[in-house]
Amino acid sequence: MRTYFHVDMDAFFVSVEELYDPSLKGKPVVVGGRPNERGVVSAASYAARKFGVHSALPLRTAYKLCPQAIFVEGHPERYREYSHKAYEVLCSFSPVVEMASIDEAYLDMTGCERLHGPPLRAAHRLHERMKTATGLNCSIGISVSRMVAKISSDQAKPNGILWIIPGQESAFLAPLDVRRVPGVGKVTEKNLNALGIRKVGDLARLDEAFLERRFGKWGLALAGKSHGLDAGGWFDSEIGADEGPKSISHEHTFSEDTADLGQIEAILSRLCEMVGRRLREHSLRARTIQLKLRYSDFSTITRAHSVERGTDIDTELCDEIRTLFRQNWNGGKVRLLGVHAASWAEGAGQMDLMGEERREKWSRALAAADKLRDKYGESAVSLAASLRGKFRERTHENPAGLPGKK
Repeated sequence: MRTYFHVDMDAFFVSVEELYDPSLKGKPVVVGGRPNERGVVSAASYAARKFGVHSALPLRTAYKLCPQAIFVEGHPERYREYSHKAYEVLCSFSPVVEMASIDEAYLDMTGCERLHGPPLRAAHRLHERMKTATGLNCSIGISVSRMVAKISSDQAKPNGILWIIPGQESAFLAPLDVRRVPGVGKVTEKNLNALGIRKVGDLARLDEAFLERRFGKWGLALAGKSHGLDAGGWFDSEIGADEGPKSISHEHTFSEDTADLGQIEAILSRLCEMVGRRLREHSLRARTIQLKLRYSDFSTITRAHSVERGTDIDTELCDEIRTLFRQNWNGGKVRLLGVHAASWAEGAGQMDLMGEERREKWSRALAAADKLRDKYGESAVSLAASLRGKFRERTHENPAGLPGKK
C-alpha cells in the first residue's frame, strides 16, 4: 500500500506578495494586473474570494465585484524563487517529488516512515519546515491515491492537513460535489447533473458499463475516480514519470487594439522566444507551428504550418510565425496574438548541411541565454526583433523555469 502527499501552497502568489509587503495581510488582494486592464485574475486572497473574485476572472469584472481590492501586477520571478525554495523542502522529505504546477506537488512517501514517522506526523513536520524555510503556509492531503490526496488537500485549506485513512476513500468522496473530482469541468458537470448525478456517491453507484456507453473511456476513468482510484489524465502515470506537455503556447492581449505592423511583429517575436524557451526546457522540438490571430471584433483565425524538421530555435519559430501572419492578416486592428507549438519531432529529421552550422551556433547561443534567464529572470536576454514587443510576463501556474522540470 502506497502513501501519497499532495502539498498545495495556500494562496501562493498573494502569500509571496505579503512577504514583501506585510500591509497586504488580511486585505482583499488581486494578483494579475490593474483593474482597468484586459487581463484576467491570476490569484486572489481569501478576503477577495469572499466577494466572488477568483482566478481566470476578467480584471474589470473583479473590480466591479470588489472595488476596494488592492490590485497587484505580480512578480513572476519572486514566485519562481519561492517555488524553488518549496521544492527543496519537499525533496528533503521524499526522493520522489513531482511539481504539478508552480505551487503544488505530489510526494510518494511510501517507505519513509522510518525517517519521518507515520503519515500524520510526517505531514506535521513538513508543514512546520515549509513555514520555517519559506515563510509560507501550505495544505497537505494524504491518501493511498494521488487523486484523493489532491481532493483532501483542497478540503484542508487553508493551512491544514487531512489524512484519509486507508479504506475510507469512498466514504470521504461520497458527499462531495462531482465538480471536486479532478478533470470534471463545467461541461462534464452539466452532463452528469442531467443524469441526476450531483455527488460523487451518486457517480459511484452507477455501473461502469453505463458510464462507458455515455462517456467512453472517460466514463471508465470517472468510475475509478468515484471509488478513490488514480484513473485518467494526470493519474495514469507514476509520480516522476514526466511525459511532458502535448503542446506549448503563449498568448498576448494588447491593452489597446493595434494595426502597427512593427509592434505586432515584435510581439510575435517575443511570443516565439517564450515558446522556444519552454521547448528547450522540455527537450522538445516542434514540427507544427500555429498562429492565433484575434481582431477587434473578436473574430479569430488560426493558421498552422508543419516543418520538415522539428525546431526549438527562436529565430526559426519567428520565421514561420511571421510568414503565417503576413499571409493571413487583413490589415485590421489586432486584439490578441498567440503562438502554439505541437507535434514533437522524434528523430533528427532531414539535415540541411548548409544550415547546420548556423543552427548549431543558435543552439549554443540560446542555451547560454536560457542560463542567464534562469539566474537573472526571463527578461534578461532577448532577440533584437522582440525588443519593441516587451510586455509584462503573465503570472500563471506553469511558467518557464519550474523546479524539477529539467
